[in-house]
Order: sequence, then structure tokens, then C-alpha cells
Amino acid sequence: MAFTPADAAALKAAIAKGVQSVEINGEKVSYRSLAEMRQALQMIEDELAGQPRGAARVSYPVTSRGL
Repeated sequence: MAFTPADAAALKAAIAKGVQSVEINGEKVSYRSLAEMRQALQMIEDELAGQPRGAARVSYPVTSRGL
């Protein structure tokens, strides 16, 4: 599904208003919680930025004993 900046803006506006339903890509979506809305917004913003969904974040261990 291709998201647009307007979709992100609509979701941000709904979060700001405290509304738990929004229309995205012509479909009305109802969210269960603010956390779920923020997760969806992050997914949309990641896709708009070109980062694939579910992209693994890499972390590297830091040691002080030369390992």
C-alpha cells in the first residue's frame, strides 16, 4: 500500500484532536489506542522516507576488554 504525505498529515491531525478514527487512502480506519495510532504513523513515515517496513535496526555490542 502506498501512503502519501496527506495520509500522515491526516493521522497526525487525528492524534492531535484525540480522535481514534481517520480516513486513510479512502478507507475509514478506527484505532484502539493512541499507541496503535503512533505505531501506524511511524510505519507511514518510514515508508515515505524509503525505509522498508519491518526493517531491522542494527545495534553493535561495545566491549571494554578487546573482544
